[in-house]
Amino acid sequence: MKDVLTPTLALALSGALSASALAAEAPYLDNRSDPAALVSSLYNAINRQEYARAWDYFGDTKPAKDFETFAKGFEGTASVEAATGSVSEEGAAGSVFFSVPVAIRATGTDGSEKVFAGCYTLRQLNAAAQEPPFTPIRIDKGALKPTSETFENAVPASCGDGPLPPQKDTALEEAKKLFAASYGKQCDQTRPGGDPIGEPDSYAIRYKPDESSNESEVRLFRFFCSMGAYNEDAVYYVATDVDGVKQLQFASPELDIHYENNDSDGKLEAVNVIGFRTDDRLVNSGYDEASHTITSHAKWRGVGDASSSGTWLFRNGTFSLVQFDVDASYDGEINPETVVDYNTAP
Repeated sequence: MKDVLTPTLALALSGALSASALAAEAPYLDNRSDPAALVSSLYNAINRQEYARAWDYFGDTKPAKDFETFAKGFEGTASVEAATGSVSEEGAAGSVFFSVPVAIRATGTDGSEKVFAGCYTLRQLNAAAQEPPFTPIRIDKGALKPTSETFENAVPASCGDGPLPPQKDTALEEAKKLFAASYGKQCDQTRPGGDPIGEPDSYAIRYKPDESSNESEVRLFRFFCSMGAYNEDAVYYVATDVDGVKQLQFASPELDIHYENNDSDGKLEAVNVIGFRTDDRLVNSGYDEASHTITSHAKWRGVGDASSSGTWLFRNGTFSLVQFDVDASYDGEINPETVVDYNTAP
């Protein structure tokens, strides 16, 4: 662990800052609680031109022969962005060593950009065994080299013999991003009782568009949205290789309901379908993998004697309304009638 920092690391660090106005824009960050946070803090210090703080993040092996050389290396730079990957760790003789994949994008005052990638090794001494002065996590060594990769793709998958990070589920992450953007302020942040929402339900639906086509896959995601006394809302997204991720909209009938004397507690006279609309949420819903259907059952009041239920069948790559039942009589009995019936697959 006594390896000196490579010259390319010093070059990487020296590509990036000098405008005081730009430095002032970066909020102060000094977080040594975990390896990735420390690396972010290092580049925060560099962006703010707080070079003494940046110098202090390194342990006995410094990135330059002295502090003056280190600080002077940042002349002619405007900003540095940093990204970190999956951190691996290994314990040895009272210390824990962390390997952190890193990529940085250094922008010069002339507008030029350079991307560097590599790994930092950080060392954490056993905190319980230390005596004053306390030594926090520090950078033990590092090596960053220029790369032709874009900054977004430059972070190494792993460092040395460290484990490869789990492969990202890009469709799920995109669905979560879209859900948060559209419903982050509308839907509940926790489940009743304060339990966390957790991950959305996820399904993979494989099908052949026609006999001559190869098998395709559609991903289906169900997001919990909100829960009342007897109804729960959910939002659905689908993902395909062709169309990416998009929210499902569900066709539902527009109803014209007539009661005797216009009294909903009285005799039900007629339930007419006068058109169709789309709903972005379903109530008390779920996906059945055996039948390839999404069903919903919305209670109009708690006892459940008045309600509406829908069935949407997966076919030809999407979900189509095939049946809709309505129990519009508040009579204490469960007696729905079918108002839409296309419940036969073509």
